[in-house]
Amino acid sequence: MTKVLIAPATLAGLDISYLKVLADAGFQPRFPPHAHQLTEDELLEQLDGVAASLAGSEPYTRRVLKAHPQLRVVARAGVGYDAVDVAAATEQGVAVCIAPGTNQESVAEHTFVLILALAKRLISQHSGTCNGLWPRQSNLPLRGRVLGIAGLGRIGKAVAIRGAAFNMKLIAFEPFPDLAFAKQYNIELVPWDRLLAESDYLTLHMPLTPESRYLINKTSLAKMKPSAYLINTARGGLVCEADLLEALQAERLAGVGLDVFEDEPPPVKHPLFALDNCVYTPHAAGVDTQSRDDMALSAARTIVALSRGEWPAEAVVNPEVKAKFRW
Repeated sequence: MTKVLIAPATLAGLDISYLKVLADAGFQPRFPPHAHQLTEDELLEQLDGVAASLAGSEPYTRRVLKAHPQLRVVARAGVGYDAVDVAAATEQGVAVCIAPGTNQESVAEHTFVLILALAKRLISQHSGTCNGLWPRQSNLPLRGRVLGIAGLGRIGKAVAIRGAAFNMKLIAFEPFPDLAFAKQYNIELVPWDRLLAESDYLTLHMPLTPESRYLINKTSLAKMKPSAYLINTARGGLVCEADLLEALQAERLAGVGLDVFEDEPPPVKHPLFALDNCVYTPHAAGVDTQSRDDMALSAARTIVALSRGEWPAEAVVNPEVKAKFRW
């Protein structure tokens, strides 16, 4: 049987539909023995004899890809692919795939978990209540406040719909906007600097590219309101954490909610963790039980389709590999 690596730790031990799709197509799953995100060296070992990877966020570097010429597909159980060296994959004839349309609702819900936790001071009130302090205080509203959305793709749109339900004023920065959607939800499309200046809650939903790395930095943070909150459920590399720390310590930003970090997992003694006006989660926004199953099923179907000579164009992020792709 053809081996397929099931890399995400969130899928370990689950007997759900994606496994049947793979088994019916003659694939034998391989689960790593590690209950964590694979390192580069662990991935090198686990890919021995594997033709396809149902991938998490482990690093598919040039070194990894060159060491395994038998690998044909890296199918992400997700929509980001910055952990894959796409250029190296293309050179090796490896199709790099994503699971579009599977996790935007989960990320949008999680984005509002972070926004609400900050606005309602959830962490400090929970801790104070449990410690007998009964810390009643006036919290912040969402209604009438400006929700700034950086990136109005699938996830940004799902966030906008929820922002509208909270009666927030919606503004967005999007180079290629869906004008009909923006009109439907009364979203004002604005330049980047205006998004920074007017947002009470600024939420990031952009891919990590060389151009977007450190989009949030000393300069952009200086343009935000001192009363504003920054939310990042996209990619850690969008934010320069050193500049963010400086802004928070100087009280030039009210707080931050991060689901993603520059290095994952971040250091245990990360200086941001000492601040009490922040909320953090472990890159979990896109993975609730429904999106987890949907992403795995989408990735499995993509692998099977490619093995049968089909070409799922909506899932393949390096279409130029098609001319040299061979199963």
